[in-house]
Amino acid sequence: MAEQREEFILDGLECANCAAKMEDGIKRIDGVCDASVNFATRRLSIDVDDGHDKGHVIKLAQNIVNDIEPQVNMRSLNDAEEGNDEEGEEDISLYRLIMAGIVYAAAFLVPDITWLKFLLFGTAYIISGGDVLFRAVMNIFKGMVFDESLLMSIATLGAFAIGQFAEGVAVMLFYQLGMYFENRAVDRSRRSIKQLIDIRPDYANLKVKDKVSKVDARSVSIGDTIVVKPGERIPLDGTISQGDSMVDTSALTGESVPRTVKTGDEVLAGFINTFGLLEIEVNKPFDQSALSRVLKMVEEAGSRKAPTEKFITRFARYYTPVVVFAALAIAVIPPLLIPQAVFADWVYRALVFLVVSCPCALVLSIPLGFFGGIGAASRRGILIKGGNYLEALNHVGAVVFDKTGTLTKGTFKVTKIEPADGMDRDELLRIAAAAESHSNHPIAKSIIEAYGRPLEGLDIKAYEEIAGQGVRVVLGDREILAGNVALMDRYGVKHPMIDEAGTIVYVAVNGRYAGYIIIADEIKDDAAETIRKLKNMGIKTVMLTGDREPIAKAVAHRLGLDGYFAELLPDQKVEKLEQLQKDLAVGQKLAFVGDGINDAPVLARADIGVAMGALGSDAAIEAADVVLMNDYVSRILGAIDTARRTQRIVQQNIILALGVKAAVLILAAAGMASMWAAVFADVGVAILAVLNSIRVGR
Repeated sequence: MAEQREEFILDGLECANCAAKMEDGIKRIDGVCDASVNFATRRLSIDVDDGHDKGHVIKLAQNIVNDIEPQVNMRSLNDAEEGNDEEGEEDISLYRLIMAGIVYAAAFLVPDITWLKFLLFGTAYIISGGDVLFRAVMNIFKGMVFDESLLMSIATLGAFAIGQFAEGVAVMLFYQLGMYFENRAVDRSRRSIKQLIDIRPDYANLKVKDKVSKVDARSVSIGDTIVVKPGERIPLDGTISQGDSMVDTSALTGESVPRTVKTGDEVLAGFINTFGLLEIEVNKPFDQSALSRVLKMVEEAGSRKAPTEKFITRFARYYTPVVVFAALAIAVIPPLLIPQAVFADWVYRALVFLVVSCPCALVLSIPLGFFGGIGAASRRGILIKGGNYLEALNHVGAVVFDKTGTLTKGTFKVTKIEPADGMDRDELLRIAAAAESHSNHPIAKSIIEAYGRPLEGLDIKAYEEIAGQGVRVVLGDREILAGNVALMDRYGVKHPMIDEAGTIVYVAVNGRYAGYIIIADEIKDDAAETIRKLKNMGIKTVMLTGDREPIAKAVAHRLGLDGYFAELLPDQKVEKLEQLQKDLAVGQKLAFVGDGINDAPVLARADIGVAMGALGSDAAIEAADVVLMNDYVSRILGAIDTARRTQRIVQQNIILALGVKAAVLILAAAGMASMWAAVFADVGVAILAVLNSIRVGR
């Protein structure tokens, strides 16, 4: 079933519980395949079935949004105008609360006349809570009985009904003040998220002939030349056509050390040019740049909710009605059954119960916690595609690695030179370098690089490259052979059989064996430490590679891996991965770390596919669940560390919210808690939970 994704911004969305209700309602619309409301970014995503009228579905979604929160404006993500002035609204709320506080204080100073005190307390109540009462009445007509506004209205009006005027106003004042600080805390969290997302350059210096003009980065086409001045952020991906400089890549890779770039080098949108003037030929449009893809992925990460987040949303759906009916039972049953029970006392206890019932602290703080974790990881060059993958990283029982380009650098280097009797070590390397001087093969280049001296004026009379075997060169009066066993056998050269890790290049001069050179892929500097730390965490480490058995064995031994499988074809890697998954304990996850291009099938099959060194690689970003934006394998530790830190904070919020609410509910039922305690259990705990969630991003 084909579907289209439509995305919107919900301006004015301040209620996390309402966001959950919107998501649930929109999912029920006929023609909606899936819907997600990301409270952290105020983003609404709707997947519409192609067989339905998209405009009609969106109109129904708009109706649901406005039924739940009339003040929320649902606008297309593509709209250029931000169109909201929430900061001004916050100022109005604060001024209203200050005015209500002044009238409330005046009520204590006037003579003790009942109607006068009632008038002043009532005025303070209307000023502070008039909007709450209005929303409560409107929600009754919409069938939303278990709404926070209605619950708070019943509780405070109930206090007036039993003669507790001062307490009714005080609770509404404190509730509104708490909501003000809660919204400020949420906005602070959102701003920290926006700082991550708002690094996309909005202009480019377009060069046409000799004229440079500032234009919208979206209007620049492939093949155009842009100029990037010192201190400016590169707006589009491209190749440097003129100039050299150093660029700060931290926005994408998390690396603090600037990278040197020169003419001919590829640079990506988001890099900051530190000192030189660069001219860049654009090779990708704005929306397909590395930075745009990364930011889109971060923005969409909230739509993939973690199991904990989904559970809390379901829990809140049942928790509030249960508490409301419990409050009703507390108000009615004891006065009927207990002799001399005072009805007003039990009503007060029930009202306290009602105030505690709102689940906002949970529904609000948990998505912010997960999104903060995703943002924190992104600043370290680790892109996690959703809260579900972030939570899954807490349960990793095994990490399976590809070898080449993951645990090793993917570049060849001479690791051993072993001359035969009568041959000097330096002479053997010189002969081999001379023989390979015309070859572009990576092995040839590594031998020439190891020699490290000019190869000029060589008297090469004949050169022959034999596919899959090596080279034959006539250098002056000597015939030189450099290649594998097959080449030696082809020309009848007697030689020892060498069984060592790496690629072995045998060398012969005039038909006589002269020695051998071993070329091996270098192990990354941080690979061994990464494996050691993973094992200390109790995580099993395994390597899958298509390389030869001796090479795989040597790498596995040097790194201290728990196991390895060599000489595997891509489909065999998938089979081994599936077997490793079966061997894990229940609830444990398997992560596969590869380069994201050659290992796409394995990345897709793993519980968590981790692509590394994937900066600028479309295939890697598409195939993987987690993308490490540079070549440091140790970043997998950073991903797991961020996941565990996020999980701790989310669990702290759950324990804090449920623990305090449970305690106040018990005390309220026993007549030992006031409405002050109830409001703290609702709004106060929500503020603390949000502030705790902000810690994830630090």
